[in-house]
Amino acid sequence: MSTFTGSPKLLKGGIVLVDPDSGAIERIIVLQYNPDTLTRTLQVQGVGAESGDRLEAMRLKGPPVETFKLEAELDATDQLETPDQFPNVVSTGLEPQLAALETIIYPSTSQLQAANALADIGTIEIAPAEAPMALFVWSQKRIVPVRITDFSITEEAFDTSLNPIRAKVSLGLRVLSVNDLGFSHKGSSLFLTYQQQKERMAAINAPGTLSALGIAGIS
Repeated sequence: MSTFTGSPKLLKGGIVLVDPDSGAIERIIVLQYNPDTLTRTLQVQGVGAESGDRLEAMRLKGPPVETFKLEAELDATDQLETPDQFPNVVSTGLEPQLAALETIIYPSTSQLQAANALADIGTIEIAPAEAPMALFVWSQKRIVPVRITDFSITEEAFDTSLNPIRAKVSLGLRVLSVNDLGFSHKGSSLFLTYQQQKERMAAINAPGTLSALGIAGIS
């Protein structure tokens, strides 16, 4: 009997945390369900911002600032129906999944303690703790370094121990470009690959015609 269902494998989006120096993967967070919508906003980085600046009107000083907004749903209901297979869900609900996302934007406790120890011995200037590089992965064509700019959680249902068993996580992500990271940073090569993918997609798009615009030429 064949086990082939005829359905393609469903790819999921997620976030990969990478050591910014070595490139080693530190953590992979796979979204339980893909969001229904992904909102992208691109802010043009033009030079001639002031009206009348004729010499700079057509120049671009860098890639646009791109942001993603998405809402991810988490639900432990099905897992609670088979407690033998998911004992952690029975005892903690969605807390581990939520914590995996939340701790992306926390410096580690060891970093906080180290900074406090330096302050105690009179160190005046302490560099902020460097977080792992976060990569937003949305298929093979979209792998980009990002910074989380907005984060909110709505917990919608709880078990008898008040563990959340259904929640929505809203994320705002800012793509980090070569302007943000510098060309020598590991994240910049990923950004350039992302931009090159856009350029390849634009190249295979069927070109329009002037007649479709109702004109014969540009003069």
